[in-house]
Amino acid sequence: MVNQVKTLHLGKVLADHSQDMTGKIVAITGTTSGTGFICAREVAKKGATVLLLNRASTRSANSLRQLQEAAPDATFDAIVCDLQDFQSVREATETIKSKYDVIDVLVNNAGVMALKDMATKDGYDVQIQTNCISHFLITNELFPLLKKSGQARIVNHSSMARLGRPLEEAYFGKNGGNLGGDGTEEENLRFSGPRWQRYHQTKLANCAFTYGLKQKLEANNITNILPLLAHPGLALTNLQVTTAADGGMDGNAEFMNMAQSAEDGAAGIIRAAMDPNAKSGDFYGPSGQGWQGFPELLTPEELLYDDANIRINWEGCEKAVGEFKF
Repeated sequence: MVNQVKTLHLGKVLADHSQDMTGKIVAITGTTSGTGFICAREVAKKGATVLLLNRASTRSANSLRQLQEAAPDATFDAIVCDLQDFQSVREATETIKSKYDVIDVLVNNAGVMALKDMATKDGYDVQIQTNCISHFLITNELFPLLKKSGQARIVNHSSMARLGRPLEEAYFGKNGGNLGGDGTEEENLRFSGPRWQRYHQTKLANCAFTYGLKQKLEANNITNILPLLAHPGLALTNLQVTTAADGGMDGNAEFMNMAQSAEDGAAGIIRAAMDPNAKSGDFYGPSGQGWQGFPELLTPEELLYDDANIRINWEGCEKAVGEFKF
């Protein structure tokens, strides 16, 4: 997508809230466009070796070439990883473990939004598996490498859609295709109905995963891994294009006039990945109404670390892909 608005905040994040990444290994999901692409580009420019976890496609091949042109001195390693297929995720993490001894930053960035009510090959809702359960699996599988870092970071990506109803166990089961249907055109135009409720569940789940990790790391006396959270506000990326093409929203919605650039949307995860002052549980994103602005250090809403939400997310993910081993 061509940027249609001026980038205002990324430069300040890079100048004041980043660090030299030379020698660090950074793994990022969903780097073919949007926030993941920009995050990969900027950490690479700072010296990191960047692992690009994407489905095999023309888009991923093209984006790799664009990243190499943008950061010609950087090292990129494209790893085939389909978040809608647990076997593919496991194969991707095995490939990483065979090639690298340590991971310093894991950015769980990839996501889909307001797609139709359909199941993956594993039986789970396509949004829940892509946005949440597969990232839980990646984090679990790469955890031994994260533990070897002097200071590792696990960055999870949420959004303003985190706000709403508590998590519900049904969304984490093998109920793909049976979670409310696709909604009416009117509901989708209003960003409501079952498609958007499923999306909300994923964005809240990513928050609960972050604060569940924080609790469990502390309980296990693991101090060298920082769980961090970010949200992009409203940014002009291919996420809206894909959703509109699937019938989930109007691609020309006036709502998008409030959007900031993709670069500014990525500024939160970039700050989480590189801010030298980051602490466990820090949450970065536009403040105020949250749609646009500098990625400030935010106070998480109580819903994000509610015990019941943490339990539902953790138990649901473990039931799907196995026990998380610390």
